[in-house]
Parts: sequence; C-alpha cells; structure tokens
Amino acid sequence: MVHDPPGLTADLHRYLQEARERVVASLDGLTEYDIRRPLTPTGTNLLGLVKHLAGNELGYLGDSVGRPSPVRLPWVEDGSIWDSADMWATVEETTDYLVGLYRSAWKHADESIDELGLDAPARVSWWPEDRRETTLGALLVRVVAETAQHAGHADIVRELIDGRAGRDHDEMGDADWWSRYVGRIQHAADQYH
Repeated sequence: MVHDPPGLTADLHRYLQEARERVVASLDGLTEYDIRRPLTPTGTNLLGLVKHLAGNELGYLGDSVGRPSPVRLPWVEDGSIWDSADMWATVEETTDYLVGLYRSAWKHADESIDELGLDAPARVSWWPEDRRETTLGALLVRVVAETAQHAGHADIVRELIDGRAGRDHDEMGDADWWSRYVGRIQHAADQYH
C-alpha cells in the first residue's frame, strides 16, 4: 500500500516542475557563449546546471528506483562524472541536446513518480553502503531540493550575465525602486568598510 499524505506527491511534483522550468527559462535569449561560460570561481554556468540536473533525475528517479533510462549518459558511463564532467557542456554537447535530455529525464522521472509512489524502495549505488537503501519519496525530496537550489543559482548567474533577475523581480519594483534599494544596502555595508 502506498502511503501518500493528502496531496504530498502532487505538491512535491509541482515544486519540482516549477524549479525545472525556471532552470530552463534561465537560458532564454542568451548566446551560446553566455550559457556556457563559467561565472563563479567554481565554474557555475547555466548549461552545466541543465546537464547536471538531467543526470540527477535519471540517476535518482530512474536508475535508483529500478527504472533505468534507455539514455546512457557518456559522463556517467566513462566515470568522468567524478571529475565534475556533469557540470559543464563540452563543445560537442549542443544546447538542444542537453535541454532535450533534461526534458526526457523529466518525463522518465515523472513516470517513476506516477507509477511507483513515494514508498517504493530505492537503492542509490553510489552512496555509502550503510545509506544506500531508501525510498522514492526520500529521493524525490532530494531532487526537489537540489533542483530548487540550482534554480536559485541559475537566477543569480542569469542576473550576472544581463541583469535579468528572478521571477518576482518586476513585482517588487521598477528600475528606480531597485536602484534605491541596492543603494540602501550599499550604504549599510559601507558603514563597516
């Protein structure tokens, strides 16, 4: 029997989909260079976030719940994932390919969620032996959290590229409001300079 407190699966799924869409929307209107270039000291870039999240969904909400994807990820197969090959796009990996891969991962993960339920057993082969056994529900919470975290990263990286801020930016105020707001923050910080 599947234990699903009223609406929990639907809520988790909705939050996951909203975060997925935010990550993909962060690419809108940018050049190939801008979506690929590292913008933090650790190399964070928009297309790399898409690639990373595609692998997360296929691994946690596919392979780990007994539903391997027919799509094999080269960076997983050759082990280069352990050298962070999932965090950036190679020259050969097109935007269309990686966004398409991510959307395919969504579909595969959504099928797992719909078919198996939160109590379905899961086993994460790359985790330490004493923690490998878990449930789809626990992995779904993990994927929602990680996708939301990376959606926030994407918002910030996008803002660094062209100033486009997160989804509620325009609801907060116009350019003058933001200028005054940032000025107040800078003034407070300057008191400690």
